[in-house]
Amino acid sequence: MAEPRKLQVSLRGASAREISRNDLLQKVNHERELRNYTRRASAAALFVQRVWRRHTVIKSVALELQQQFETMLRTYDAPLTRMQISCNVLRPFLLFTRYLLPRSGKSQERNISCIRNCFNILLASINSADPLQNFCSLVIGIEEEKATWLYQSKKMVSLCLYVISEFDNLREGAQDAVLTPLAMRLMVILTDLKGWKSIPDNKVAEAETTLRNLMCFMGSKRSGLYTCIRRYMSKLEPTISSPSVPQHDTFLVTASAITLALRPFYCVSFNLNNDGVPENAEIQEALEQYCILLLTIPWLGQRLPDALLPALRHTSVLSPSLRMILMSKDRILKEITGMNQLELSSYSKEIPEVGWLLANIIYLATECENFALDSGRFTPSLEYASYVDVVTILSERLLVCLDNIGWPRKENGHLRSDDKSADIVEQPLLGAETTVKSLNLSYIDLFRPICQQWHLMKLLSFTKYSSASTSDTNKEINPEHQKQFDLLGIAQLYSCMLRTFSILDPFLGSLPVLNMLAFTPGFLTNVWDALEKSIFNGKSFTDEANSFIETRVSELQLDETSGRKLKLFAKDGGNKWFNVLHKITKKPPVEHIEPINVRSNSKQINNFNTEVWDIEQLRQGPESISNDISCLLHLFCATYSHLLLVLDDIEFYEKQVPFTLEHQRRIASILNTLVYNALCRSIGPHCRPLIDSAIRCLHMLYERDCRHQFCPPALWLSPGRNNRPPIAVAARTRELLSSTARLEESAASASLGSVISVTPHVFPFEERVEMFREFINMDKASRKMAGEAVAPGRGSIAIVIRRDHIVEDGFQQLNSLGSRLKSNIHVSFISESGVQEAGLDFGGLSKEFLTDIAKAAFSPDCGLFLQTSTSDRHLMPNAAARFLEKGIQMIEFLGRIVGKALYEGILLDYSFSQVFVQKLLGRYSFLDELSSLDPELYKNLMYVKHYDGDVKDLSLDFTVTEESLGRRNVIELKPGGKDICVTNENKLQYIYAIADYKLNRQIIPFSNAFYRGFTDLIAPIWLKLFNASEFNQLLSGGNYDIDVADLKKNTRYTGGYNEGSRTIKLFWQVFAEFQPTERCMLLKFVTSCSRAPLLGFKHLQPSFTIHKVGSDGPLWAAFGGHDVDRLPSASTCYNTLKLPTYRRANTLRAKILYAINSNAGFELS
Repeated sequence: MAEPRKLQVSLRGASAREISRNDLLQKVNHERELRNYTRRASAAALFVQRVWRRHTVIKSVALELQQQFETMLRTYDAPLTRMQISCNVLRPFLLFTRYLLPRSGKSQERNISCIRNCFNILLASINSADPLQNFCSLVIGIEEEKATWLYQSKKMVSLCLYVISEFDNLREGAQDAVLTPLAMRLMVILTDLKGWKSIPDNKVAEAETTLRNLMCFMGSKRSGLYTCIRRYMSKLEPTISSPSVPQHDTFLVTASAITLALRPFYCVSFNLNNDGVPENAEIQEALEQYCILLLTIPWLGQRLPDALLPALRHTSVLSPSLRMILMSKDRILKEITGMNQLELSSYSKEIPEVGWLLANIIYLATECENFALDSGRFTPSLEYASYVDVVTILSERLLVCLDNIGWPRKENGHLRSDDKSADIVEQPLLGAETTVKSLNLSYIDLFRPICQQWHLMKLLSFTKYSSASTSDTNKEINPEHQKQFDLLGIAQLYSCMLRTFSILDPFLGSLPVLNMLAFTPGFLTNVWDALEKSIFNGKSFTDEANSFIETRVSELQLDETSGRKLKLFAKDGGNKWFNVLHKITKKPPVEHIEPINVRSNSKQINNFNTEVWDIEQLRQGPESISNDISCLLHLFCATYSHLLLVLDDIEFYEKQVPFTLEHQRRIASILNTLVYNALCRSIGPHCRPLIDSAIRCLHMLYERDCRHQFCPPALWLSPGRNNRPPIAVAARTRELLSSTARLEESAASASLGSVISVTPHVFPFEERVEMFREFINMDKASRKMAGEAVAPGRGSIAIVIRRDHIVEDGFQQLNSLGSRLKSNIHVSFISESGVQEAGLDFGGLSKEFLTDIAKAAFSPDCGLFLQTSTSDRHLMPNAAARFLEKGIQMIEFLGRIVGKALYEGILLDYSFSQVFVQKLLGRYSFLDELSSLDPELYKNLMYVKHYDGDVKDLSLDFTVTEESLGRRNVIELKPGGKDICVTNENKLQYIYAIADYKLNRQIIPFSNAFYRGFTDLIAPIWLKLFNASEFNQLLSGGNYDIDVADLKKNTRYTGGYNEGSRTIKLFWQVFAEFQPTERCMLLKFVTSCSRAPLLGFKHLQPSFTIHKVGSDGPLWAAFGGHDVDRLPSASTCYNTLKLPTYRRANTLRAKILYAINSNAGFELS
């Protein structure tokens, strides 16, 4: 066993604490840091002491020099010589002012006095004709004297610039204000060789050499010339105009500042290189500083008096500036972006500096008196090519900057000077910092010359002869720089301006530019000619079409191999869309979907146009076309879509201005191909302005074609003829896109969804109807999964309807259901005698209820709708309905009834006015659509529009008279309209104001109400598959004739009839011999609708049925030659024809015609 360990006792005492190794190291490190800190503190204290001692010594020396300077000035009575000024005045003066002036404090007045005395001495010396007394005569002395003069002149220039930038020179009565004009006068005369009276003629060249060095210094960054002038000019208040030559110190100082800023351009004779810019590096630097620091001053032109603007607009200043921006655009734009924000005016908080450079360039290059819209001109001797290029480059950079900073696009726009809320805006908004309240002028007003027609016309006139605009006095410019510019350059400029205006002007957007472009004679046609040549490589569209047809004919003469290849291609195209659906849903494709059938060769020969209209050069979308073509397309689409708003049908179809109908078809085919292929592919944000304008123009052409056809149907279908997705795939993809929020799914199918929502017309109408039914089937399936009733039976909504109060009862029981009206409804009728009718509703009574309530509600006697005065007698909301009790609510309820009929596939034998349907589709109606609503009014308006005389003779004003419930109401089309006479100048406003009232303002409350009810059952995205006429077909069926074979194929027989029955054979024989109108009347007799279902009788619900009705007569009557006397009857709720057993065709014909012409049904049974 081990011995016990002995207790260890510390000899340092019981209170001593053992220290660990880590603690010891930490203690050592702390002591080392403490010693380092002490060492650094001692060094810092010594440095502070040295600086303070240096400051004290320099200050004492400076004060002593100042005292000697003041004493010297008091003792000298005789004029000072140039050497005395240099050695005894300027040398000590520059020493003590350099140190004391920035640290003046309480001694500011003393320093100002010394500066003023020194300036006066120098001015008196320079004005002296005695070479010995003139300070500037040192420039022709020995080299040492020249160097001394140059050094001291640089220091004096720097001092004068400090005075102008830092002193309070604008406050009247201030001591600083007296010094500033003196400093500017000294700088001007010091840098002007012509003001030196002591330089002999034979020494001028020698003096110019030294002065050139001073000019180079002034134009460099070291002098700070342009920075100081910028600070001074930023203090000036913008003004709209001023007297020609104001006589006050501020004007003199400003004029001197402009003179000094431009002095490097005038006082140094420089040579130009091949790019048209000075070869001297110092002068190039001066030009860059001028562009960067002066031309970016907010409201530069408005801060300066009018008398000084010609100096900035002179060709010797503006032309080199434009060329310098072009040559050094990267460096200049980089420096502008990196400018110190603290030195900038508050106006730059919103508009980037490049924006002010752009605005000032436009202002200096144009001359518009008070921004007048009807007059203006370019600055004389302007280099138009450089101007166009610079404005385009700066506009593109401005758009990038605005996009990077997230410019507010739709916030407050132009805040007027009397807007009291402008002072309490918390966030900088458009207009808050870019508006001069005293001038009632906003930033976008500086771009108004761009919106004026003279601007565009002048540029167009110089597209081929721009060199003729060069000034004769500037012949030293390299002739190669006088380059021509073409229409493309102008297109690029205005394309950028369209986007700039749309961002910077949230109220009018690009409307001012579009107005000017659309109505400039010849511009749009020139753009189209250039665009057509660019797309077809110099060939016309007709040449391309003829070449295509020849090639296609030769291909179709080959053997059947080509047909098999086409079929394989179509199959592959269908498989591509199956893969899209599989990627979205993560499920295998539906097996029953068949790829689109390939047309036979014979049908292809008859449909050459289908492929001709698919422009091959645009099949890869906007990414495959050049930037030049993209620019021309963007400008053309934006301008032409704007012009289409005001082109009436007479101009479009009869006069065919500005394009013939053949050109219109070419334009439509180009836009259709471009938009379709762009939507089928993912496009970058740089293509978005082009595609947006192309979509807008395409929609306007398509809507005009729908109203009055000028394009073959094959044109609209051509882009998707080979790769159009199957119906089920398209419908399910679009529905998934509208219901999912997952980014990966949206990205996978965005192209297909965009095609369906933006260009549904590439699908044939029948396919879109199938797509619509597929949308509804998917909606019913989702509702069924949610437990809602979608078929007759349990869960149906039970209603009891009195036949003589069908509209009131339906409104009371169904209107509050909203979207729940999608569920199945179970109808029980109460007869007019008050007895409940027997029978169960398995769909037939619901159909009867919908057709009967629509018939009663749309009747003119109800007062909710009326028929248009046109021959088609379409339905239109009655303006007097707003005076009826619950009139608006009733129209909303009718929207739900029509939506329910569409949802259930029930045809209603009614058609709505195109204007009304346009509102349901979310589209604005324009002048020409008035012809479908009120032909007489449209005719009268066209008479006014094309009236050759003075419209005042017609005694019209801006009012319209409306009759409601026997009262005549006068409605003003604009405020004070009853006092505004219609003249030749405002007749277009009058015409479009009336059209807008009739087509939009008057019916918008009713269309909105109908839309609210309708969209409770039919999603808006489903509705946008169709145009106005197609919507009516969807509602009321197909053409005004019946496909006998299709009806016979989809007919059911009950009660003992079959296809071989004698009476049935006679019926189909007689039915085929009917006139088309008679067949439609029979269909309406049986189904309550005179038109066939759009997709055939296969989709008629319930199916068309012929039920056998036995004969009541004795058997011997038939053998005796007598036929059945009983008339046929119908059960419209079940689409059933109750047909007696007629034995003769003539009897069957007579009985059916009598029945359908008597407009009766059950009572004939």
